[in-house]
Amino acid sequence: MEYPLPIIIQWLSDYMLPFVRISSMIMIMAGLGAQSVPSRVKLALSIVVTVAVAPAVPQTQFTDLFSFAMILVVIHEIIVGVAIGFASVLLLNTFIVAGQILAMQTGLGFASVVDPANGLSVPAVGQFYLILATLLFFVFNGHLMMINMVVYSFQTWPIDGSWWVVDNYWLIVTWGSWLFATALALSLAPLTAMLLINLSFGIMTRAAPQMNIFSVGFAFTMVAGLMIIWMTMGNFIIQYEFQWLKMTELMCNLIGCTV
Repeated sequence: MEYPLPIIIQWLSDYMLPFVRISSMIMIMAGLGAQSVPSRVKLALSIVVTVAVAPAVPQTQFTDLFSFAMILVVIHEIIVGVAIGFASVLLLNTFIVAGQILAMQTGLGFASVVDPANGLSVPAVGQFYLILATLLFFVFNGHLMMINMVVYSFQTWPIDGSWWVVDNYWLIVTWGSWLFATALALSLAPLTAMLLINLSFGIMTRAAPQMNIFSVGFAFTMVAGLMIIWMTMGNFIIQYEFQWLKMTELMCNLIGCTV
């Protein structure tokens, strides 16, 4: 059996170029893209997903693999894959920011832990919110939706040498406003409660100046902060569902599909 060179080139294009886009998404997406996940596991998962979905994606129109244009196509595929995966990272960072805001306002920011996803030291409350958001991401089948999105992107943005629309980069930048808006909405109730507590301590200090507000108020603020966070945990799932829908809308706008 003989395989002509054009058939071999087409076969390589149908597997290598989709692999670049899929692996770029997996390397950065929420959960699987964390630094705690070994690179070999990410690479193996990328290969498995590519082999599984390659027969379902349209045939690659770009077959000039040994040219300078190939470098540009690979860069383009990396950008598309990273953009799709970055949307899920923004989803989790929303709750990290909310946890950091709460930690700083309640005095719990002194308790810091190392974030395994980014390798940075973050407040324990932010890490707690990150764990909850990551678990909900997998409960909502976020990893399957990400794979579905990247596979669908081959239909709306086929590999034919054309470049991405520049407006898509602006969509990612402007979506950062939803990140801070949702983080503020999630922490607004605890912040209001902490404001009332601090206002009460201010009135007590004016009424009894001999009371050491720092020794009493700091401990009480930390305990009250923990209780308020526990009492407002019901808002977490509501804000997560809202941000989940916004993330889905962002990815659909990036790849040109309908919500």
